[in-house]
Order: sequence, then C-alpha cells, then structure tokens
Amino acid sequence: MEEQKYRSWVEVDLDSFSRNWEELKRLVGPDVRIMQVVKADAYGHGALELSSVALRNGAWALGVANADEGVQLRASGITSPVVILSPSPDSEIGQIVKYGLTPSVSDASFARELQRSARKAGIRVSVHIEVDTGMGRGGTIHYEALDLIRTVLDMPNLDLEGIFTHLSSSEILVDYNNRQWTHFRDLLAKLDENGIRIPLKHMSNSGAVLNFPEYNLDLVRPGIMTYGIYPGPDTKDKADLSPVMSFKTRVVLLKEFPEGYSIGYNRTYITYRPTRIATIPVGYGDGYGIMLSNAGEVLIRGRRAPIVGRISMDMCTVDVSRIPDCGIGDEVVLMGRQGAEYISANEIAARTNTISYDVLCALGKRAPRVFVQKGRADAVEPRLRRIYIPGEEKSVARIDSIIRHCFQTRAQSEEMGDAIFSEMFETLFGKEDRQLELRDRFRYDIEVSEASPENGKRKRGEFFRVLTRVEYTKALREPVFMIGCAMNNEQLEALFEEKRCEYRWLLNLGDEAVTERDFRIERVTIDGEDVPILRAENTPRGFEVWCGGDLLKKKLNRPVRFAFEIATKKSKKNNLFSVFVAYPTRGLQISFNYEKANLRRVREVSYFAGKHPYPRVAREQGKATTLTIADDEWIFPNSGVTFIWDS
Repeated sequence: MEEQKYRSWVEVDLDSFSRNWEELKRLVGPDVRIMQVVKADAYGHGALELSSVALRNGAWALGVANADEGVQLRASGITSPVVILSPSPDSEIGQIVKYGLTPSVSDASFARELQRSARKAGIRVSVHIEVDTGMGRGGTIHYEALDLIRTVLDMPNLDLEGIFTHLSSSEILVDYNNRQWTHFRDLLAKLDENGIRIPLKHMSNSGAVLNFPEYNLDLVRPGIMTYGIYPGPDTKDKADLSPVMSFKTRVVLLKEFPEGYSIGYNRTYITYRPTRIATIPVGYGDGYGIMLSNAGEVLIRGRRAPIVGRISMDMCTVDVSRIPDCGIGDEVVLMGRQGAEYISANEIAARTNTISYDVLCALGKRAPRVFVQKGRADAVEPRLRRIYIPGEEKSVARIDSIIRHCFQTRAQSEEMGDAIFSEMFETLFGKEDRQLELRDRFRYDIEVSEASPENGKRKRGEFFRVLTRVEYTKALREPVFMIGCAMNNEQLEALFEEKRCEYRWLLNLGDEAVTERDFRIERVTIDGEDVPILRAENTPRGFEVWCGGDLLKKKLNRPVRFAFEIATKKSKKNNLFSVFVAYPTRGLQISFNYEKANLRRVREVSYFAGKHPYPRVAREQGKATTLTIADDEWIFPNSGVTFIWDS
C-alpha cells in the first residue's frame, strides 16, 4: 500500500471483511437473513464504509446501539433496515420516526409513546420485541413477554416485525446457552399456540453462529466475527477469519540513553543498560491503554519491541535497542501484521485484562480510517466525519450557509455566489418543500400506436394509444403508495406535495378527457412481483390510483425495483411527446417506439443536466429512437427530452 502521511492511522482491510462475509454466508446458508452489527462505529472500524460493504455482500439490515448511530447511517444515504438493538429512551422516538429506524421494544410504556408519535406522523413503524432469557439486561423477561407482544399487536401504527433474545455466553460451550435457548424456544411455541406469527426470530450473535448453528432461526446478528476476531477460544476451529483492522504509526524521535536513566512519567522504567528509545506519537488519548505501560509490544521492521515507561496521553516510548536499523519515519504496528509477526486484538486484550471488543472500539480514536482494497487505499474517512451526525433544521441551515459562503468566495462575488447557490439547489433538489429522492437505472419505454374506436363515440384517427412502461430503483418508503394523473399544472404541483405519490403523469387531452377511461394502470410490480391496486378515485388534485398493502412491509426502507405499465391516449393534434426527470437519477434509457403509429420525421430535442449532458442516441428509421445515459452517471432534475414529428 502507498505510504501514509498521517501521525497515526487505522487501516481497515475491506478484502478481509468481504472474505469473512463469505465464511459467514457459508456457515448460515442462503435461507437465513443477516444483520450486520455496526454499533460503536462498527467496533471502531468505521460504520459508514463497513455498512456499505456489508450491504453489497448481502446484509439485510444493520444493527446499531442507539438512534444517533442510525441517523448517521441514514444521513449517509443508507436506506436498508436499521435496527436499534438496545432499549431506547423516549427522547429518541422523534429520531426513530423521522429517520425510519426500527427500535427494539422491551416495555409497554415505550411502545405506547412510540405508537402516539407514529400515529401523529401518519406512518407505521416496524419494531422488534427484545426478550430477556437470562442476560439480565435489556428486554422483557421471557415469562412476561406474551403480554407485551399482545399489547404491541393492538397498536395500529406499530408493525411487529421481529422478536429476539441475546445470549450471555455464546463464545464458550456452557449449558447456560441451552437454558436460554429453551426459554426462547418455549416462548416461540407459545406464540404458535396462540396463533401469533412474527416474521423474524433471531438469537445468534457471532459466538452462536460459530458454536450453536441450531440457534440461527430466521436471522443472525454477527459483529465481532465479521471483523476477523474470534469471540472466544471455543470458536477458533469453526471458521477461517481474517483480521480487518490494523493500527499504525511512525517513529518520530530516536535517542540514546545511558544506564540508570528514567523514562516517562513517575519514573516507572529505569534503563538498566545503554538503551536506544524510539518515541511514537500514540498514547492513551488514541485509545492505546495506559495498562500497556511496561507491558505492551509493537512491531518495527518485522520485529517485536517492548513499550517502556508509562504511556502518556499523546506519546509512548519503545526500546529499539535490538533493532539497530530502526530509523525516524519507520512504520510502527501497534496492532496488526508486519512481516511474519502479528499482534492481535486478543493479545492486547490479554495484556490489559480486558476483551477484544474493548480494544477495537478504543483504538485510534483520533486517527483517520484508511480503507484498503486490493492493496491500495480505497478511501480515507477523516476524523471529523466519523463523529458528525447532522441534527435538525438548524444544522441544515448552517451547512447551507457554509456552502453559500464557499460559492461566494470561489466566485469572488457575493451576488454571483448567491445566484450559483440558489440555482444549484433549485436544479438538484427542486423546491424546498419537496423531498429529495434518488433513483437508479431509470427505464422509460413508450409505444405509440393507432387507437381503436370506443363504442362508436370516437373515430379511428383522432387519438393515438400510448403504452408506457416505467422502471426504476429507489427506496420503498410506504407500504401503500399512489400513482397520480393530473389534468393541469396545478394538479401536478399538488401531486408533488403528496409524499406517498410514487409517480406522476400529466394528461393533456383537453375537455374530452375522462381520466378513468383515458389513464389506466395496467400493471404494477415491485422486484418483479405484482402489487395489487387497492382503489382508484378522482380527487381535487387529479386521478389517484393507490397500490400496495401489507406484503410490502418487509421491503420498507430498502431499494426496490418499481415497474409500472400505463395505458393512455394522446391527441393527434399535438405532435409532441415529452419525458421529464423530476429527481436526481443515475442511469437512464428512454425508448420512443412509433412504428405502429406511422409517425413521419421523428426527431428529438434533449436537455439533460449532468456531467455528460448529451445522451447516446440510437435511431431506427421509421421504428424507434432510444436515448441512453450510462448507469453510473447522474442526471439532475429539470432534464428531459421532447420527441417531435410532422403532421
């Protein structure tokens, strides 16, 4: 890997993390869902980056300790389920509701407060019941759990998605694990007897995945094993894990000391011979614990060297007398591999009478994370980003102010900077009261053909029949959503104000239009599965077709593939057909098929905002025109194309 320029840094090997995921999937099989636990900044590894890699490897959900950790993931664009595994105080309910987090429920009072907030917001919140089967910590005690479950089931705005318990000693082979398993299994049997079906039942953490595969149930919650650390000695022969984190620094000073010289605070080490001491810029302020004073070791030039003297807040000292070629600037490995030597988190934990979890979470508090892939630095996560969690609107306003000031400085004009700022936000995000939604791989297939007469009321030739197939990927926010058809711009604007309106259409047929007849939803699918149409109705904001149902709850807050087939009519008096992009979109293909309509001299006028504003155009004379923008390129709102033909 290229040489790092940091005072100290934590290397996070994404390839090792992915290899551990392959081991995990081998152990649990294809039928068990996986929740990647990323609490405490992914055990110090960097929650944002590791969450993304876990999701790419097949994680269904992410597990966090509190709402703030969940908000940080949401603010970074993660839309998958985020489950809070610890009991939440009532003060976190606002964040839970606002950011679509899934809390664990341990008592009825919290559930009632959550129900009130969810009802007020007009949404449903997924919850998991935590059951105490012997941990003595979070959760409702197992013999009282049925009452709490019934209480939650009676709350109309709470969806009971899961039920779980936590093992106290899964990393070791003791009978107490089976006692907890029996309590949980008996509760699940009682739920079955009472006709209560909860979709997700989970119990297994890393230790249980390795030691007790029979506990896996519907979902597992691995943490430490995915980071390459064995939870305990009884798990070492169960999987081939690769450590993910290394902690490194460099020698900043070398000095020669005579026999009898004191090193560090309180003179805890006195040289007993002429000694060469290297100073390294890491201390207990970086999470390198003071208990390693006169006890720890580091690696320099592939050899072990002892920590001598008391570890300070920002520095510590190493005896390098046995490494004569040690020089200023040499890499120092405090945890990780160098040459044939390796210092593990478990070794550091043993030296300080703690556990590896404590070591990982503490190390490198002030250090940037350098994410390594295929031997090269794939990304660097700055220190400040790791602790930044956007707050409420005041924080957003502060960010806006910073961005505006940057534009003013760059343009060397306050007026020009303001103009650029306003234009940028209007272009990228639309009006302030619109919700930002991102779409991927937008496909828009239009087929224009001659319309058949209807009951003799219309002659063939006055209208075209238009069949449009629309597909795109985005996060599903609501289990019931609406497709709207507006007859004018005022209605279209009203549809944009409805957050449950998934797709909007402007039908321009003049006074003869009847939306129930001239705008029909032929089919709606999500991830290839048909979605039922619940109702269709005329309202002041247009014709609304409502779709969805309980079958979509399991997909909430996850990217899904939407697909609609819409049949409409188009007057032949208007020789234009336009397609607009209303949201930031990555990847686009628009096909205009007109062979069955016998249109003459079809051409297009496109206007796309993005890095590459000119799409690739493929024309089949007399048949179709297709515009394509690559799937890795962004298109911003107020983009689109108009197809034109001769009368």
